[in-house]
Amino acid sequence: MPDPLRILLVHDYAPLFGGAEVVNDALVHGLRQRGHEVRRFTSTAGLDALPQDSPLRPEYVCRGTLSRWRTALQSANPWAPVALRQAIEDFKPDLVHVGIFSTQLSPLILPVLRHVPSVFHAAWYRAVCPTGTKLMPNGTACSRRAGAVCFTAGCVPARDWIPLMGQMQLLRRWRHVFPATIANSEATARVLAADGVGDLVVVPNGVPDAPAREAMVDTPSAVFAGRLVHEKGVDTLLHAFAAVHAQIPHATLDIVGDGVERPALEALSRSLNVEEVVRFHGFQSRQQTESIARSAWVQVVPSRWAEPFGLVAAEAMMRGTAVVASAAGGLAEVVRNEDTGLLVRPDHVPPLAEALHRVLANRALAEQWGRKGREVAQAEYSHARFVDRILAVYANVIDTPVRSP
Repeated sequence: MPDPLRILLVHDYAPLFGGAEVVNDALVHGLRQRGHEVRRFTSTAGLDALPQDSPLRPEYVCRGTLSRWRTALQSANPWAPVALRQAIEDFKPDLVHVGIFSTQLSPLILPVLRHVPSVFHAAWYRAVCPTGTKLMPNGTACSRRAGAVCFTAGCVPARDWIPLMGQMQLLRRWRHVFPATIANSEATARVLAADGVGDLVVVPNGVPDAPAREAMVDTPSAVFAGRLVHEKGVDTLLHAFAAVHAQIPHATLDIVGDGVERPALEALSRSLNVEEVVRFHGFQSRQQTESIARSAWVQVVPSRWAEPFGLVAAEAMMRGTAVVASAAGGLAEVVRNEDTGLLVRPDHVPPLAEALHRVLANRALAEQWGRKGREVAQAEYSHARFVDRILAVYANVIDTPVRSP
């Protein structure tokens, strides 16, 4: 493998909209620190929000949109392959690292990668599921292959079904261009493998090294951080916390994040008579979120869907915070039950309430699980180890002959 490498990182978005973008940005910095040259290729969607001098601004772009035309564009973006081909000709990368591309760039970029060593980094299930969640509208896990069921089950409206099914067909037709697909957890790998994705390599996400947090606050406190949307299960958390509040009236809950469900969740907290001990902070920067979360006794991740990895749980462990999380997806791999926290059945109030009460009623236990979580995070989820693992995948791909269609 040549050293240093020239790496082109391809991703739908430049701004840090979510965990996938955070992981990609950290990877860029980690690779550059090791002497590799990294350039970014993204769509223009959301780019206006970045200052001109932002380090997140990409070197190469193609047209994108956050408007109602996004469904058509993500199925077949005619500008993306042209711009990507030009970027490759200009930069001449040793390897192309492709992240999320199904919500802006579209599968039309894949034929461009036929003659370039490339890897696909799966951050969620979008490569095999048009909603990206593998979750049915009734809250149950979907085990069906994308197709007619996406419409009949109500996952995809009629106006979007045809373009999204076309996208799924293109994804299946061209995914052979990747000699390796990186999955961020064994759970993600299983979902992709069930749809026929091969050459899978599991590389857990890394989180930034951080000093151990200061002492917890005296008041028993829980914190949630994430988007306020149905699949995150914050309504279940509020019901569970109301049950805890009845037994530990001085316990508090901080909810950091925003989303379409915020008004309904605030109304729910009032109806449950916990509005005085539940604080909605709205969207906060990562630094502000960390400031709020650092003194909490427990981080709660009550997701309904099988989180592909569970970045917020790993970040909490690195900080030294105990975690109560849904026993599904990557969360069940990151959180060690009865060791770094507790795993509970998703979308069920009684077990979540019982787990929260157990931690919030026992400060010593919360501290013990927090210390163990930090040990595990430093050993398994350090950013340095993440970059090491990614570079090992690069080495194998570069040494593998480029496949023919």
